[in-house]
Amino acid sequence: MNKILIIEDEERISNVQKAYLEKEGYEVHTSTTGLQGLELFDSIEFSLVILDLMLPDIQGEEICKIIRGKSDVHIFMVTAKSALEDRIEGLNTGADEYLVKPFSPRELVARVNSLFRRLDSNNSSVLSFDNENIQIYKDSRIVKVRGQEIPLTPNEFDILYVLAANKGKVLTREQLIDRAFGMDFEGFDRTVDVHIKNIRKKIEEDSKNPKYILTVIRLGYKFGGDN
Repeated sequence: MNKILIIEDEERISNVQKAYLEKEGYEVHTSTTGLQGLELFDSIEFSLVILDLMLPDIQGEEICKIIRGKSDVHIFMVTAKSALEDRIEGLNTGADEYLVKPFSPRELVARVNSLFRRLDSNNSSVLSFDNENIQIYKDSRIVKVRGQEIPLTPNEFDILYVLAANKGKVLTREQLIDRAFGMDFEGFDRTVDVHIKNIRKKIEEDSKNPKYILTVIRLGYKFGGDN
């Protein structure tokens, strides 16, 4: 059973979300403070964290950084801030999805179900390039560069895998969103650019002159490694 942690200071909201998610068969734990949420996270293995940014003790962005520093768990960031800059900042902090309040509990359930359907559909396989200089393990969701395991967020991994699995083929931002996140993803094109920038920093020797994730001007991106 997938376990979900909701960190939300408004109990009325978290109780409604909890009820809807539990009807779908998820095990849901809630916390009204950041510190309590971090304690819960350290004691239970969660598959997803739904994190509100406005908390009474610690800013949600700081909690996201702490969690991302020790886990690749999926993180849905929840906030009333809807500006593009806020969304980009949230993704750079390590969030996988950015939900703007208000949203219905049914929308939340749909996004959570979509996430786990995507994960459950993964087949075991390994992609290897440049004499195993870079290896991408789909089943364990691990990426190794020159033998060293590289920490990627779940969305970063999904984008990298889709590009690598379609090596040499140009994919538009819309195609990447569709194949990596699903058609019901309601993000924005810049989401892909932010993730690409972060992936390059982690896997490329020179992110300014990338070897693996190549930009095709006015079209999109393609993977350029050698089999």
